[in-house]
Amino acid sequence: MTPSLPVVISVPDPSYAAPLGDIDGVEVVVWDLSSPHPRAAEVRLVVTPYLNSVSLPDLAPQVPALEVIQLQSAGYDHYIANVPPDVTLCNAAGVHDASTAELALTLTLASLRDLPEFVTAQASSHWSATTIRPALADKRVLVLGYGHVGREIVSRLVPFEVEVTVVASRARAGDDLVPQVHGIDELPELAAAADVLVVIVPLNDATRGLVDAELLARLPDAALIVNVARGPVVVTDDLLAECASGRLHAALDVTDPEPLPEDHPAWTTPGVLVTPHVGGATTAMRPRALALIRRQVEALRDGEPLVNVVNG
Repeated sequence: MTPSLPVVISVPDPSYAAPLGDIDGVEVVVWDLSSPHPRAAEVRLVVTPYLNSVSLPDLAPQVPALEVIQLQSAGYDHYIANVPPDVTLCNAAGVHDASTAELALTLTLASLRDLPEFVTAQASSHWSATTIRPALADKRVLVLGYGHVGREIVSRLVPFEVEVTVVASRARAGDDLVPQVHGIDELPELAAAADVLVVIVPLNDATRGLVDAELLARLPDAALIVNVARGPVVVTDDLLAECASGRLHAALDVTDPEPLPEDHPAWTTPGVLVTPHVGGATTAMRPRALALIRRQVEALRDGEPLVNVVNG
C-alpha cells in the first residue's frame, strides 16, 4: 500500500534521509521543525530532533495530517502533556540502551576509583600518591528500575563480581540475570544494604522526588548514587547535603535543574561527579535510531501496530 503523504525526517542532519530513502511507498523530506516547511501539511510522521525539544503546540497547526510523533529519546515526560488529539507518541526505547548502560558503568567506576582526582593531578603534572581506592568488585549494587536500560546495566555489572539487586514498580519473577525483581515497596529496606544505588526509572508522578532525604538516609555511609534516569527523580538539595557532609557520593548524568547553572553547588560539592546528560549520545545511537524509524514508517505505511507507544 502506497501512502499519499510523505514521512518527515525531522532532524537537521540530512544523512537520516538517505538510509530511509529506499522504503517503498514512502517519501522522505528533511525538516528540523524549527521553521515552516513547504511540505508540512502533508506530513504523517514526524521524527523529533534528538537534542533539541520541539514545541508541540507550535508544531500542531502546521501538520494537519500528522498521525505519529517519533521521539529519539527514551524519556517523553516533556512531550506527553502536549500531544495533539488523535496523534500517537512513540519514544525511542531500545535506541539508547547500550550507550546509557555504558555510561552508568563508567560513572560508577570513575567515581569509585576517584578518576576525577587523577585527571586533576595530571593537569598539574602531579604523580598522585598511591592509596587504597574502593573497588566495584564485591559491592552490593541496587538498580532502581528494571526496564530495557536497567537490564542492560545489570548485564554489564554482573561480570564485575558484584551482588546485584533490582527494583521495579512491581515485584515479579526474575530472569537469567537476577533471581527476582523486587517491588518498589521494598526499596527503603533494600537501600539500607546498598553500596551503590543506580537510578534508571522513568520520570512520572510516582517517581518524581523518589530519591529524597528519607531514602538517602537509609543508604550506608560511603554509598554512591548514580543517576542516569531524569534529574527530578532525585531531590537535588537532599543529595547535595549528604555529599557535602562527606557521607555519600554521587555521579550524575542528569540533574535538576538541567542544564546546571554555572553557580550551582552541584559543580563544586565534594564527592559529586557530573556529566552533561550524554548517556545516549554515542555512535551506537544512530544505527539503532534508524532501525526504529524504518520499522515505524513501514508500520504506518502498512497499517500495522507501532511500537514504543507511550500515550495509550
